[in-house]
Amino acid sequence: MADASDLPPHDDTEEDPRTARSPADPTGAAGDTAAAEPPAVAEPAPAAAVREAPGNDAERAAAPPAGGGRPLTAGVAMLATAVAVVSVIVGGLLMAVGLTGHVFGAWRSPESLTPGLIGAGMLGTAPGLFAVSRARAWHEVRSLVLPLAVVLVGLFAVSLLNAGHLYIARGGSVVPVLFSLGWLFVLGVLCVFALVALAWQYFAPAQPSGPRTAPLPGWSKPALAVLGSAWLGIGAGLLTRPGFWAAFVPWSTSRADAQALGVWALALGVGVLGALAEDDLTRTGAALIALPCTAVTVAVVLACRAAAVHWHSGPALSLVCMVGGLLFAGASGRVLLTRTSPARS
Repeated sequence: MADASDLPPHDDTEEDPRTARSPADPTGAAGDTAAAEPPAVAEPAPAAAVREAPGNDAERAAAPPAGGGRPLTAGVAMLATAVAVVSVIVGGLLMAVGLTGHVFGAWRSPESLTPGLIGAGMLGTAPGLFAVSRARAWHEVRSLVLPLAVVLVGLFAVSLLNAGHLYIARGGSVVPVLFSLGWLFVLGVLCVFALVALAWQYFAPAQPSGPRTAPLPGWSKPALAVLGSAWLGIGAGLLTRPGFWAAFVPWSTSRADAQALGVWALALGVGVLGALAEDDLTRTGAALIALPCTAVTVAVVLACRAAAVHWHSGPALSLVCMVGGLLFAGASGRVLLTRTSPARS
């Protein structure tokens, strides 16, 4: 009888002939592990992770706006920011000097109220211009950017038409002369920048605009039509026939003053009527910031320089109603937009 020690040793690692061999594993040693553990199935990545991947930032930035229309170009955003910075500096200076009763500006004015109101308009629109860069679509900001173009082109044209009245032409102390030179140069640069940026914006590819999500209430449309037409008509009159319409301004003005005020009135009319044409609160967000701020700054200048205004005249009463209309339109629009935002989300 053979001893157990004489039997050949049993190899536990002997390969099962039924196990298939692969070129990467010629011994088939990994066969048992593969047979014991089923292959893991890769789960698809969640959609949020795909959207937040770093490689998709450029695609997300280049994606069209959710509501359709033209995407806002970088040129318009840069224009609005540049004008906002200039408006804070120059507008704040004109308004502060005007409140003290001193006359300071690019041309000679018979009363400090006019340059103070021009500065108030610049300073009041600055918050809305800073908000333009946060928008994604052109239709969300055009009710403010188009009036901005009217102001830039109009003030530059008025400065050229009245170039003989500028301090740089008539002479004077060094500060007004340098200010008038900088006024003309900066306005010219911003005017060209605005025309190029708007042309670039309208050449951008557009998609069909989505439906209006927050239409204007019906009771506000007649009031906005009257308010916008009033500002537009007075602005056009002051700009085209300053000698006649300057008599309707309840304080002393020169020809350049009347035309500059006409440019601002024309821009306010374009903005109000443009918001009415948009018929959507979500498309007037930046304008709804600039409108009440402009009304407040103008009211501050009128209140501080009240002695220079002929308050018992009809034009003064009309001016109070029109400024109050701007304040009410902007404030009520902001309230309605805030109430409709949670419903849309």
